Amino acid sequence: MGSALRRPLAGLLARRREPAVVQTLRSTAAATIAYVVALQLSSEVAPLTAPLTALLVVQVTLYSTLTTGIRRVNSVVVGVLIAIAFSILVGLTWWSLGLIILASLVVGRFVRVDEFVPEVAISAMLVLGVTQVTDTAWDRILETLIGAVVGLLFNVLLVPPVWVSTAGESIEDLARRMRQLLLRMGEELTTPVAVEHAAARLHEARRLDNDVADVDAALRQAEDSLRLNPRVKEGLLHRIVLRTGLDTLEICAVVLRVLARTLTDLAKERKDDELFPREAALALEELLAHVADTLVSFAVLVTTRVTANADAAEERLTGELQAARAVRDNAADLLLQGVLSDPRQWQLHGALLAEIDRILDELDLDHRSRRLMEELDRQSRERHEKRPRLSALRARLGV
Repeated sequence: MGSALRRPLAGLLARRREPAVVQTLRSTAAATIAYVVALQLSSEVAPLTAPLTALLVVQVTLYSTLTTGIRRVNSVVVGVLIAIAFSILVGLTWWSLGLIILASLVVGRFVRVDEFVPEVAISAMLVLGVTQVTDTAWDRILETLIGAVVGLLFNVLLVPPVWVSTAGESIEDLARRMRQLLLRMGEELTTPVAVEHAAARLHEARRLDNDVADVDAALRQAEDSLRLNPRVKEGLLHRIVLRTGLDTLEICAVVLRVLARTLTDLAKERKDDELFPREAALALEELLAHVADTLVSFAVLVTTRVTANADAAEERLTGELQAARAVRDNAADLLLQGVLSDPRQWQLHGALLAEIDRILDELDLDHRSRRLMEELDRQSRERHEKRPRLSALRARLGV
């Protein structure tokens, strides 16, 4: 019995830093505290607006808590004011209800509450449907402010964790999925490939778009967790390193899809014949294996933050790139010999090499350094344009 209880508890403790678990615990605590505070300050018997607001305001990151809290309070206050105006003029009827919903949704667009536009209408309807509208309206505003303040203070005093490691794991998982696809494509080059098998690899490559979208969502959460977070000293640099790394993998995923399309077209033309001469096919299989390993090494480099580990990851990536380029030159020579003896679909052979070259160029360390510098310059320029006086002060102080 004891061991049966310890296993789920151990599993929960092991997952205590996962975003979903942290979000659940933090939201529950903030909503409970907001309700207790509202009981003391509001005249309502059950001031549920306060915990509801806290529940919606508290997010995983401090940055999103600040931005969400402002929009949340704004949406509720606007809805209450609309309800007060309608209650004075017309009261509650079926047609006034329709008008208040229409007015609330329209006004919500103008006050820029973004995802909380429906909350404007919800607040207005709840207040309009209650007697003693004026007292209820002010109580609702008070409870909303209590919930928003509690949610904000909760994340200010208990700073949320930084989700860089979670985003890094997502980036590495994406690179490993791309690696597995490249390895499977390489294994099929040494045997006659049915069109159906080649098309299946093309569909796998297309599904990488969904994987990239999932990683992008995890990275946006990590970027938010770095903003305004006192735990982080170089948040901008971390954001740029991860974002440019994902951009590179996304480009490689697109090129990988094109590469799969090239092999599918070649399979259609060659039907039951081998796609390449035996020796060239073996060289291409080895080349794709090196490219696959290079993708993972690149992802590890992007997500490594410790200097010693970063140096080892950079050294490994450099070695993988050198090995891939050496095998690429050998495969190009063998493909050229095959085309001279059998020129069918020669353009597809050239396209295949061009696509592999594009992936290697994207993963090149010099190319990555240039992209990082360009992005840092762009971010610095945009920050200077938005806050010229602050930038000038920093320049004078040398910070």
